[in-house]
Amino acid sequence: MRAVVTGCAGFIGSHLVDRLLSEGWSILGIDSLAPTYDSVGRRRQVERLAGLEGFEFIEGDINRIDLTELVGDAEVVFHLAARPGVRASWRDFATASDANILATQKVLDAVASNPDTRLVFSSSSSVYGSAEDFPVAESRPLAPISPYGVTKAACEALLSAYASQYAVNLTSLRYFTVYGPRQRSDMAFTRWIRSALRGVPLPVYGDGKAIRDFTYVDDVVDATMLAASPTTTGHRIFNVAGGGPVSVNDVIEMLGEIVGKAIDVHHTDPAKGDPARTGGDTRLIERELGWRPSTDIREGLAKQVEWARRT
Repeated sequence: MRAVVTGCAGFIGSHLVDRLLSEGWSILGIDSLAPTYDSVGRRRQVERLAGLEGFEFIEGDINRIDLTELVGDAEVVFHLAARPGVRASWRDFATASDANILATQKVLDAVASNPDTRLVFSSSSSVYGSAEDFPVAESRPLAPISPYGVTKAACEALLSAYASQYAVNLTSLRYFTVYGPRQRSDMAFTRWIRSALRGVPLPVYGDGKAIRDFTYVDDVVDATMLAASPTTTGHRIFNVAGGGPVSVNDVIEMLGEIVGKAIDVHHTDPAKGDPARTGGDTRLIERELGWRPSTDIREGLAKQVEWARRT
């Protein structure tokens, strides 16, 4: 089996490549390694992956390379490349639009030219915005409250448009707050864990009462692999959520217990575009793909702390 993984050097992408290679896939990884976020960590992942049998890497901007030939005989394209981050999208919507919306259309053009290739797209719970009904089902109308969420909603609309005009197999996975080893340096868990290990004040946006449906990265990879299996045409959409929403304050308490020291929390103003609560209904993906999360928040947080101690 052959796959193309865009964003292969990223947090989720590198874990996905590891899993695919372990199951005997041949992988073409594409990543721009742009200096906009966590470039050191991504370059380290490319260096590590480059030594693995079955992995080929191309450094390049999706908007500026010919994807059609690269997709070629791939059974699946896992499109994880994006400009992540709610807060960053407020500062530079042009970059987010280019890296998310325009790049996704380039990938869709390549897949439409190779109709036997399936596409799995990494969307986000950010498309729901400030939902009031929980857990949120895939049928809920989208109402993003950040530019990042707008770009992901636009990408999903593009997938639906292509599905209506081409005989293509497309799946969007709405990831809910993914965490675990190799998480980006700008993401909350990584910042909190490193602060806790160093014994410095832990920065938290808002009062800590925000509730999140945290999802461990290995569970996300499981769902992403399963999403590559369906052979029906059209655009399918699934939530990928951890199944146990907890508050930020609860996570910080667990973190203190895991690292064995009191946590000094420094609260700041809430971030624009962050919803007060997230929570995903996963009955659809469980029924149709047989997926359910298997890692609870305490177990997953302990694994991320262990990783942070080693790096």
